[in-house]
Amino acid sequence: MTSYLIRRLWHCLLVIIGVTVVVFILLHLLPGGPARAILGPRATPAAIALFNHQSGYDRPLFVQYGIWLDHLVRGNLGYSYKLNQSVVSLIADRLPKTVLLVGLANLAALVIAVPLGLLQASQRNKAVDYTVTGGAFIFYSMPLFWLCILLVILFSINVPLFPPEAPQGTFGQVLSDPSGLFLPVASLTLITVALFSRYMRSSAIDSLTQDYVRTAQAKGVSQARLLRKHILRNSLLPTITLIGLTLPVVVSGALIVESVFNFPGMGLLFWNAAQVQDFPVLLGGTLVIGIATAIGSLLADLLYMVVDPRIRNA
Repeated sequence: MTSYLIRRLWHCLLVIIGVTVVVFILLHLLPGGPARAILGPRATPAAIALFNHQSGYDRPLFVQYGIWLDHLVRGNLGYSYKLNQSVVSLIADRLPKTVLLVGLANLAALVIAVPLGLLQASQRNKAVDYTVTGGAFIFYSMPLFWLCILLVILFSINVPLFPPEAPQGTFGQVLSDPSGLFLPVASLTLITVALFSRYMRSSAIDSLTQDYVRTAQAKGVSQARLLRKHILRNSLLPTITLIGLTLPVVVSGALIVESVFNFPGMGLLFWNAAQVQDFPVLLGGTLVIGIATAIGSLLADLLYMVVDPRIRNA
């Protein structure tokens, strides 16, 4: 188990280093170079030369990468001249809110999708299976921004149960307004449930055909106990892997949800930065999302090890 953990941590570290290299290359692919992109099109050659010298952009690329990596390790991701604030402070303010949004959506999706997948597998090719499958296909194929608008029309205008705008302010203020969080979380949850339930159904159907399940059925084990004790854990393995792999998709979906509901998270920050060409914020956000993806994949591997004793004992 220790060697498995070391290998996975090493792979995660290599991915993170690769992400830093890609972001560094993107920094130098900006139109006119980093100085022109940050200072704007009206910057004089003298101002650009001074900025390049102060920032080290007139030095060899490998030296620039070392300096940039040193700044990164120290928590310096640059400065947003559009917002007059450091990128780290902006991310530190917005990232916990996006983690809350994505975390609640994934947790709710798992709580709903796992029983649904088991129900579909136990009622395969019956009315319940067809109904849930049809609903999953509808939500999975529905554009996320349209789903957000539909939820606002249904539950904020026609039946005014929840506010149409997400809660604003600090993390504590956002967390203290569950009614304002409901629609943004529900939007992401419905899309994620549609994906998770399909994988859970397929995995549970595959488990139902295994010899150990037939043996348990021959011994007279009840359907509920069979699903709970014998099928659930093995069927969770593909879904756990899917959590890590779909993290970038969920985060990109959070960008749409945050834009529609004006949720003060990383997605809205990224969207606003793209509109005003705030490149330091865009690159900092790209780096954070890349690192989060690598950590999500590592988390999926660790959860896989917890669920599957064959990996723990290997």
